[in-house]
Amino acid sequence: MKFHRSPNNLSILVERFYLKGDNRFPNSELPVLFYKGALDIPLLFAAAHVKNCLKKNNWSNAWENSIYKYHHYHSITHEVIGVYKGKTTLQLGGEKGIKLQIEKGDVLVIPAGVAHKNLGREEDLKCVGAYPNGMDYDINYGKPGERPQTDKNIKAIPLPSDDPLGAKNKGLKELWYDEKVYN
Repeated sequence: MKFHRSPNNLSILVERFYLKGDNRFPNSELPVLFYKGALDIPLLFAAAHVKNCLKKNNWSNAWENSIYKYHHYHSITHEVIGVYKGKTTLQLGGEKGIKLQIEKGDVLVIPAGVAHKNLGREEDLKCVGAYPNGMDYDINYGKPGERPQTDKNIKAIPLPSDDPLGAKNKGLKELWYDEKVYN
């Protein structure tokens, strides 16, 4: 599903991707949110700029690097990724999931449980990751024994109080509240 919304008077295309779970990865009933070209990245201090944009909207405990080249997911928090340099292809949802091209200026909100993997070279992409309200995060790999505990963890996570880009209308909360599971 695609539509436009306007945070801070900018028109941004937001795409939703629904990824069903399997025996290895829980994925989520909440969609992955892809904000194409949402960030205007400066030439200097690009990573700090992305961190500050996310932090002012209560997404913190940030890191900067690339995205791991193996399938992994988080079970105790949702994650936002803001790309400040380069491009790559991500696989979302595990081996049978979708492939998504991301590049400088893109923002991706990944619900807890959704597997993600960088299919490109790590050095081809630089990004900032952060978590709502500075939540701590874990890393799970889809190994036997992780579930059912990770499933319990995921069900206990509240919706973030803020959109990572500060959107008031058609932002994260409204998009995710549209999902029947959270109404």
